[in-house]
Amino acid sequence: MDGYEQHGGPDGFLQVERYALRNRRGDGSTSEQYLCDFLGRSKGPDAVVVALYHREPDGGVVVLLRDGLRPALWLGRPPEALAIPETRRLMLTEVVAGIVERDDVGEAGVRARAAAEAHEEAGFRIDPARVQFLGAGTFPSPGSMPEKFWLTAAEVEDPDAAEVAPTDGSPMEEGARCRWMPLDDAIAACVRGEIEDCKSELALRRLRDALGAQPPGSVIG
Repeated sequence: MDGYEQHGGPDGFLQVERYALRNRRGDGSTSEQYLCDFLGRSKGPDAVVVALYHREPDGGVVVLLRDGLRPALWLGRPPEALAIPETRRLMLTEVVAGIVERDDVGEAGVRARAAAEAHEEAGFRIDPARVQFLGAGTFPSPGSMPEKFWLTAAEVEDPDAAEVAPTDGSPMEEGARCRWMPLDDAIAACVRGEIEDCKSELALRRLRDALGAQPPGSVIG
């Protein structure tokens, strides 16, 4: 590594980190210097994704979806720059998710953060011990962020038991709406492009796989 820079003040949500790098090859030679830029986040590098689901009396499964503000999609995707035209959007449908903070340590810490986000974003109180991991974590955009998504799920016994979601107090949380949708319909909506969030689609698909592998009435995990 030949150099390092950080751009963006301490109050920003993200910072651009720039490294000047050279590859050292097996024979000892090195490549030309090149720049590696990526987005860092002081609050914590990873995020937890939470597929909240409810089993209906007829055996069907519904999942909670949340429509929330995503100004970057409006500001960062000008129509004239797109290869394939699309409808410009300010809201995006996702499952519950949030940053894994620095003091969220180990699997127990990730479970606790998942439960905290379920209450903060959707108003449901979840026992962290009942949060289940949906397989290994995954890197959604390794070319620009070192963030890893930890995919989890938690069952909601009563879908009508939600409190008023307190949110994190940010204007970014204003106007968010939660709704339930059948699991298979939600995955089909991802394929049609009505739900365009990759972490949500992956979590929903892993949830369907996990539920399909379990006897009725059991807890996934």
